[in-house]
Amino acid sequence: MADSRSVLIVNMGSSSLKWVVLDATTEQVLQDGDAHWQSTTGGRHAEELTTALSRVRRVDAVGHRVVHGGLRFREGVLIDDAVRQEIDRLATLAPLHNPAALAGIDAVSARFPDLPQVAAFDTAFHRDMPESAATYPLPWDWTTRWQLRRFGFHGLSVSYATERAEAMLGHVPDRLVVCHLGAGCSVSAVQRGRSIATSMGFTPLEGLMMVQRSGSIDPGLLLYLLTQQGLQPADLDKALNADSGLLGVSGVSANMRDVLTAAAAGNQRAQLARDMFVHRLVATIGGMVALLNGLDALVFTAGIGERSPQIRELTCTALQYLGLVLDPVVNSTGAPDANIARSDSTVQVLLIAAREDLAVLRQVTRVLGWPPPQSPAWQPRQGSQG
Repeated sequence: MADSRSVLIVNMGSSSLKWVVLDATTEQVLQDGDAHWQSTTGGRHAEELTTALSRVRRVDAVGHRVVHGGLRFREGVLIDDAVRQEIDRLATLAPLHNPAALAGIDAVSARFPDLPQVAAFDTAFHRDMPESAATYPLPWDWTTRWQLRRFGFHGLSVSYATERAEAMLGHVPDRLVVCHLGAGCSVSAVQRGRSIATSMGFTPLEGLMMVQRSGSIDPGLLLYLLTQQGLQPADLDKALNADSGLLGVSGVSANMRDVLTAAAAGNQRAQLARDMFVHRLVATIGGMVALLNGLDALVFTAGIGERSPQIRELTCTALQYLGLVLDPVVNSTGAPDANIARSDSTVQVLLIAAREDLAVLRQVTRVLGWPPPQSPAWQPRQGSQG
């Protein structure tokens, strides 16, 4: 089509880059690629994206996934100097992610200085949570002076999964729980399309046990380690963000597939890691179901959610009291997007591919005032963002 526009979507993680060029009208993938590394030493983010940009054909705009948007950003925005400065300021709240996004923005500016760039924020979907869900029970002076609150993350993934669930079910589910299970893990309660609660908090460290992050632990335990055992804040930062979770408990790997293989072979620490992961997941889903006053559909998405039938089975077995019945054949053999509940289940169980790139694209077209897609497409992509 002569008037077809294309958009480069950039997703810069702490140790990875995912990029894709999408047709803005059909949402079809035109180009894509990724890169992974173990360290950001020497500006690896910018180097990898600069290399990728040399392969990218001319595009009409660029969209960036930015993890933390703070209180200011409720939706995607056109990036200018003021927006860039605010993303930089918020880097203290997302030190593994916002600096990477800034490196991506700067690399694109250097390569395509005239292209409009749009930032889409993971926190935006959760910005309208009830204050009772977003506010921490801290001294009120702390809350107001430092803007302490639950921000929530994975909003782009959850918003896309919510839209996709609506399309699959043929209606907007009143009570939806979305489990984004990847490198980072979260559970969100979505009531008629609106986030009312989510497990991640002020930072992406709160909530579920993750592959390398601890998730929620007793703050008194941290005070004990600082005051009685001589650990320094930097020690805690590294341990909680990089040496905990599946890796820390199992001692095997941060990869769920490796942990499950070791557990099946009799490795007791791997079995414990598996059981802890499911225990915390089930407990968190249960809390979200209580807030929603029931459950109509449960979504599994992102790397573990999409690719681990065993984790889905263990989780759903624990939730059978809700009337949720998994189809074991479809669960073990099906691929996203699919309804993996048995026909007599009163709760639908949806396996949905993570497509944060489409969520970003739709924000780009809205911000730039472009027409919406003529017929929104869905197609699976390898290596969905975790």
